Amino acid sequence: MIDGLRVAAVLPAYNAALTLRKTVAEIPRDVVDDIILTDDCSHDETVAVAEELGLHVVRHDRNRGYGGNQKSCYTAALARGADIVVMLHPDYQYSPRLVTAMAGMIASGHYDAVFASRILGKGALVGGMPRYKYVFNRMLTLFQNIVMGQKLSEYHTGYRAWSRRVLEALPLLAASDDFVFDNQMIAQTAWFGFAIGEISCPTQYFAEASSINFRRSCVYGLGVLATSLEYRLARWRLIRSPLFSGSAALKLAV
Repeated sequence: MIDGLRVAAVLPAYNAALTLRKTVAEIPRDVVDDIILTDDCSHDETVAVAEELGLHVVRHDRNRGYGGNQKSCYTAALARGADIVVMLHPDYQYSPRLVTAMAGMIASGHYDAVFASRILGKGALVGGMPRYKYVFNRMLTLFQNIVMGQKLSEYHTGYRAWSRRVLEALPLLAASDDFVFDNQMIAQTAWFGFAIGEISCPTQYFAEASSINFRRSCVYGLGVLATSLEYRLARWRLIRSPLFSGSAALKLAV
């Protein structure tokens, strides 16, 4: 808890048994009141490890995709009374020790959402990010900043903190269940005028860390371009988009 605000860490998991213990061990328990793992129909021992660690587990009976997994994570966190929700991948690619700083930025009242950027500083390449992914990241981020009128260092991090009021306001059910969900959620946050902050974050790329392949990266990239153009056309009032409407706020049964 920070300044009387209840903090939840949510872990969208798929086959994360090998790295889950290490990730959870570094989550700061003096700040985090609740750790929720949503298992997206894993084929390994993710659920067993999570239950052994005493986490609150939400288990999908079918694979709902990365975006669908996050929708369940946020729904569970809100239902369990979280005021601040930090989404952290359980693959130990990002440092769990930054949860305190990220949640603190929300609790300060200055920011509604905080993203841990691999691009601020030199963390991405030093941590082993493939060079083609780094270049891909920089090109897409530049495009989105121009088209959406923002100034972020990265739109593609999987480590984010959200205030309760953001999660209750965004029409997340209109967003994709696939990987582009992350990007659509940022676009929605910008659309509704929420204050976004960033913090530098080291990253690690290794065999057990989750990472989409080149083909899926290309599909994701096309989805990012489409999201940005949809945002701009909606700003110009040339189209009406469910992504940027006030309906379909997050209300899921988990």
